[in-house]
Amino acid sequence: MTEEDKYALKEFLRGVGVFVGISLILITILMVLAYSTSGGEPLNSSVEVVDKYKECDIVRYAPHQVAEYKYFLYCEKNK
Repeated sequence: MTEEDKYALKEFLRGVGVFVGISLILITILMVLAYSTSGGEPLNSSVEVVDKYKECDIVRYAPHQVAEYKYFLYCEKNK
């Protein structure tokens, strides 16, 4: 391998390293922004107490803005 080939390889690897580094930084910034704007909560979700069962609340959770509901019991004394 000639000195010119070594120099070209070194420049190529340096360029790849810069590209990967900038890409990782941008992805990290986008993930932090997406998490901070959602406040740590899933986007477009709704939680609503719909009834009571014994001493527990029946909670309806809609993870998306569609007619898909999940129900669960929330008991304050079982925390």
